[in-house]
Amino acid sequence: MPQKDYVKAARPKANAANRRPARSSAKAAAQAPGKPWLLLIVTFVLISGFVYFLWFLNQQPAVTAPTAKPPAKTVKKDELPAKPTEEPYQYIKELENKEVKVEVAEQQQSSGPYQMQCGSFREQQQAETMKAQIAFAGFTSEVRRTEGERGVWYRVVLGPYESKRQATADRNRLRQQNINTCQIWNWS
Repeated sequence: MPQKDYVKAARPKANAANRRPARSSAKAAAQAPGKPWLLLIVTFVLISGFVYFLWFLNQQPAVTAPTAKPPAKTVKKDELPAKPTEEPYQYIKELENKEVKVEVAEQQQSSGPYQMQCGSFREQQQAETMKAQIAFAGFTSEVRRTEGERGVWYRVVLGPYESKRQATADRNRLRQQNINTCQIWNWS
């Protein structure tokens, strides 16, 4: 079955009466709608008006605001200005003899080594995938199998860390690699 061309079938055919004969370009410019000489005159008037405006601004004298000079004080060079008899700030003398007592809380010793858990999964394959992501970030982790009340879990753990600061630094570097699930806990 031959294919039918629906695009050509949808277009109406132009009548010979609707067609206009092609004009030459010189004749078309002369018969163009509008008046190009009028456009040229308006453009010339606007440009010459702008030039006159600039010339007019250039011919005006510069206007400066009169500056009034304050009357000069007569100060003898040998005399110094009089010192105030009393200091305006009394608290300066009061603070010279004060002692400030600050209570500093003792820093707690680290409560032991820390570990960082980045995931807990039911399937070992998921835990291995997380371990590989952590390895690509440059850290060594291990998968630990734990049995709890609800079944077997595979935990992805980093550590031990001596201080929580070290664990936090590693967690921040993992977050830069879009591993955002890590939690820092005491070692158990």
